[in-house]
Amino acid sequence: MRQVVMYAPGDVRVEEREDPKIIEPTDAVIRVTATCICGSDLWPYRGIEAVNDQVMGHEYVGVVEEIGSEVKNLKVGDFVVGSFVISDNTCEICRSGYQSKCVHGTFVSTIGTQSQKARIPLADGTLVSTPGQPDPELIPSLLAASDVLGTGWFGAVAAEAGPGKTVAVVGDGAVGLMAVLAAKQLGAERIIAMSRHPERQELARFYGATDIVEERGDEGVAKIKELTNGLGAHSVIEAVGTQESMMQAIRSTRPGGHLGFVGVTHGVELLGLELFFAEIHLHGGPAPVRRFLPDLIQLIWDRKIDPGKVFDLALPLDQAAEGYKAMDERRAIKVLLTV
Repeated sequence: MRQVVMYAPGDVRVEEREDPKIIEPTDAVIRVTATCICGSDLWPYRGIEAVNDQVMGHEYVGVVEEIGSEVKNLKVGDFVVGSFVISDNTCEICRSGYQSKCVHGTFVSTIGTQSQKARIPLADGTLVSTPGQPDPELIPSLLAASDVLGTGWFGAVAAEAGPGKTVAVVGDGAVGLMAVLAAKQLGAERIIAMSRHPERQELARFYGATDIVEERGDEGVAKIKELTNGLGAHSVIEAVGTQESMMQAIRSTRPGGHLGFVGVTHGVELLGLELFFAEIHLHGGPAPVRRFLPDLIQLIWDRKIDPGKVFDLALPLDQAAEGYKAMDERRAIKVLLTV
């Protein structure tokens, strides 16, 4: 099969690798229909994380080709969406809604789903079947559910976005845009998207943003305060993962408010005294996408949401290197790879 491999920062190749096989009786092998490049894939691409001969990809949809003897909830031919974290969905942590911290879990990035096929361990707990074979136009949206939609949704839930709330979203990448969508679906009264890019602002408004703030850092915080009678937002979603974005998010949250952080953090250090006197709730981390997948798939199936618009560039798998370059240069929000 063909698979994307990153050998070093900026060095992305598509190579022939051995087809996956069933190893454990709880495994499934899927034929990947579509996959994509994640913003978190850019950390090693830019040399911020170490990388050496690493298979890439953790977002995927596809068709079940083979199942292990203990797989009960899936059958060959099912179209499935999978979380970016492997989980059994039965352990005590999974049952509490935190499948991303399953006691038997691991990240799909260790498997690499920017590929033609993939072996998915703990298939019953990780994969969710769609109600039938999807129309082609639904595939981008279903792919978004595998990570960025579920991650944005978790950010909004962690920030307790809901009716009567003002929500601010720090970050205008795919996850930030999906957080806007989620806040809207959860009934937020006002949604402030922090963005400097006209095309991303337009998409944020499509997903439900009522206000756009272009300022960053202390100026961005001041603008949020200005829009909220000096108090700050009830709910803030941090979707970047840098020191600046995290502090901007904390300082934009009103006392007693909630901050949901879902950007993969790099070099973030929180000042204890400032956090103590901020008197806000913090909740976040790797999103338990599996918790939300059944409901998100149904919303997409019923065409009530259209997260697939977040993909603004589609390329064949063999052009993955160009997709990485486009996202690194911010010429694309998110790249879909057809398989």
